Amino acid sequence: MEPVTGSYPREMTIKAKDFDHIVEKLQLKIRDSHDRLAWFEYEGRLILRTRRSHKKGELPFQHSIRQQLKLNEDEFRKAVKCCLSRDEYVEILKRKGYL
Repeated sequence: MEPVTGSYPREMTIKAKDFDHIVEKLQLKIRDSHDRLAWFEYEGRLILRTRRSHKKGELPFQHSIRQQLKLNEDEFRKAVKCCLSRDEYVEILKRKGYL
């Protein structure tokens, strides 16, 4: 039996500054605590929340941040590249049934 040699896409890595850009672009509310807490409100209702550590550089648990934001990998890449607006994000959440 031959070993599997296919290439699998590596999960995207983000840094603290990328997380902060996403928070700003999607207009998440933030509060600094032991970690930087961020949450998304829509029409006065809390929809989701996420967080990151205060350390600089690559963030641990990036897959958790992506999942907490309810984004697939392509949508997350778009958010990191600052190509995802708040309106587009709202549409994604509506399509997925979170709004």
